[in-house]
Amino acid sequence: MAILNGTELKVYSGTGSQTNLVAFAQNCTLTVNQSVREITNKESAGFKEILEGLRDFTIDVDGAYAWSNGSNSPISDGADDLIDTNVLTNRQPVSFTFGDNQTTGDNNYTGSGFITSMSLTGGTEDTATYSFTIEGTGILDRVEV
Repeated sequence: MAILNGTELKVYSGTGSQTNLVAFAQNCTLTVNQSVREITNKESAGFKEILEGLRDFTIDVDGAYAWSNGSNSPISDGADDLIDTNVLTNRQPVSFTFGDNQTTGDNNYTGSGFITSMSLTGGTEDTATYSFTIEGTGILDRVEV
């Protein structure tokens, strides 16, 4: 049985061949929820009955906060860029790929969503960090690379 190395899970903005790895990300989480709807009635013998309802998903990303890469060149795929493009300026959804889009045979999840929250944190003499949440809209697809 092959166990996946967590380092292989990455979040890319964009889809297809136009993807950019979210810069300096350290952790990422994909959460998928299935809500239910209650259908309990007088014939349920006092037990709750349910059926399927809506599905939803979120992606949470956090990492080291930076404006430039190691050679002091500006980065174009950092947390600032996603916030500027998808919240402050255009209020557009983010297209994303969750997984490792570099390894043949791996599964990825693709979709789009809106950045619903972002935080920047800087402690004294500590690494500045960012975190943001993408709330999905529409279908979450699983695709094999």
